[in-house]
Formats: sequence, C-alpha cells, structure tokens
Amino acid sequence: MDKRQKLDKIAGQIVKDKGCPELAAGATQLVFGDGNPDSEVVFIGEAPGKNEDIQGKPFVGAAGKFLNEMLEMIGLKREDIYITNIVKYRPPNNRDPLPEEKKAFLPYLQSQLEVIAPKVVVTLGRHSTNCFLPDLQISQAHGHPVRAKLQLKKDSKDILDVVILPLFHPAAALYNGAMRQTLIDDFATIPLITRKLQESK
Repeated sequence: MDKRQKLDKIAGQIVKDKGCPELAAGATQLVFGDGNPDSEVVFIGEAPGKNEDIQGKPFVGAAGKFLNEMLEMIGLKREDIYITNIVKYRPPNNRDPLPEEKKAFLPYLQSQLEVIAPKVVVTLGRHSTNCFLPDLQISQAHGHPVRAKLQLKKDSKDILDVVILPLFHPAAALYNGAMRQTLIDDFATIPLITRKLQESK
C-alpha cells in the first residue's frame, strides 16, 4: 500500500468512526488533506471554512490564495507540499474549533503525519501551533523553528523528529498589511530550514 492509499484509508476511517457527528452533520463533506504525500513539508491549519467545505480541499479560499502566493515566493507549488487541518469538518459559521473537536481529530492527524513522515511541520495559527507546542504564544513564537520529537501514538515508541515552524494563520494577514509582511518574511525561512536539514543528513 503506498502513502496515498494509506491516507485514503485514514480518511475513510474518520467517516466510519463518525467522530464529531454534530460537525459532520453540519458540513458538506470531509476535508482531509491535499498535496504530495512524499513531501518533507506539511502545513497544518485549524479547520475548513466555507470554500473548503464546498470543494473538499483545505485552503482554497482567500487565505489559500495568499498561501499559494507565499509558496510561489519561495519556489514551491501546492503540489510540492502537503496541507491539512487539525479538524476535518467545517465548524458552523467558521467558529474556532472547540478543544474536544481538536482532541477527537488529533489521532487522525497523528496517523497522517506517521504516513507522510515530514521533516518540517508548519503550523498555521495558534490552534495548530498549540496542538504541538501548548506553551507557546504565536505572537512571540512565530517564525522561530523548534526541534521537536512527536510521539505519534499513545504508548507507542514511534517518534517523529521534526522541526516545527509556527506561523500566523494566512487569514489573519488578509486584512492587516503589517502581519502580511511578517508572514511573508517568516515564510522565507522554510527553504533555509529544509536546506539545513539536508546538509545535516
């Protein structure tokens, strides 16, 4: 079974398990993830919005368009990276995901990371950042890479060595010129991190 088939299996498992039935009932479809499962870089957002819910892909609205622009600036395309959210169904009225919703979806996210085995995890926004680095404040931690060992399963010896790069959520920068530039500057560190990791192999 290749990586894409394994990821499809996890997506099927979410539907089968009926996790967060209230969210699922209010959503059009599951928004699981998109991109290259062999990528060394995985981007993790918070939850799907309206456009994502309609198209079934993460980051396809205005924030996604800005994300694509920033990827281009560092010489990457959507097909080069993998992108997902913690929560896989759209919360009503685009509200923030609730702690219990994030907790319900975390095992599936961990399974995704286990399959992809990225070297760099870029967290977009505070919900995603605090999922992995609960003590960090995004306003202070953004743009600063953190080496981390992620235990992917409860009681498992499977540890994923990654660099986590906390970034502001692209949506936050859409209406704020200063934050937009901050995000562009922080984004520029991604190729530097991947290069360093390749050199230290």
